[in-house]
Amino acid sequence: MPKMKADNRARLLQAAENVTYRHGFGKASIADIAREARIPLGNVYYYFKTKDDIGGALVDLRVSRFKKLLQELDETGSPAERLCGFVQIKINNREGLARSGCPVGTFCSELHKHGGPVARKSTQLFALALAWTESQFKALGQGNDSRALAVHLLSATQGVSVLAHAFHDPDMITIEAARLKQWIRALETQDGVS
Repeated sequence: MPKMKADNRARLLQAAENVTYRHGFGKASIADIAREARIPLGNVYYYFKTKDDIGGALVDLRVSRFKKLLQELDETGSPAERLCGFVQIKINNREGLARSGCPVGTFCSELHKHGGPVARKSTQLFALALAWTESQFKALGQGNDSRALAVHLLSATQGVSVLAHAFHDPDMITIEAARLKQWIRALETQDGVS
């Protein structure tokens, strides 16, 4: 794809990400996305034939970013450190999460209310997170409990994001993240994997 076309596509995806985060995927129109990207509406259809195509591309973009983030976490020390790094992401983003909610959680939740192929595709985002956290708990020596522990960790991080947003209180994330890190470190010590 020539550079200008790639740049326009990237601008449209960035605009779609911004617009859908602010207004929700359902309420965002292709015209809103074109306006945000400063690309004529008719040109959008060259890159994306339907709004679902945009949604699918947003899922692909977020999956790609998340895989990169997980690769970076994989380069850190122990499984416990990697899991604590995963939790740290919430702390680093706590102001935005308290102001606007979790972009991934909100996006997936909204898509699943309406169903369809993009909703099914969006499940990849949480499936990837669940598989990665489960693998870290296994590496931490948690064996058959690893899946349940991964579900607990994802539930806690998503749940505190929802609460922080509802109360516009980023400190909720800071407090819960500290507890989660303490819990993870206790699992590491309990199994003698330090």
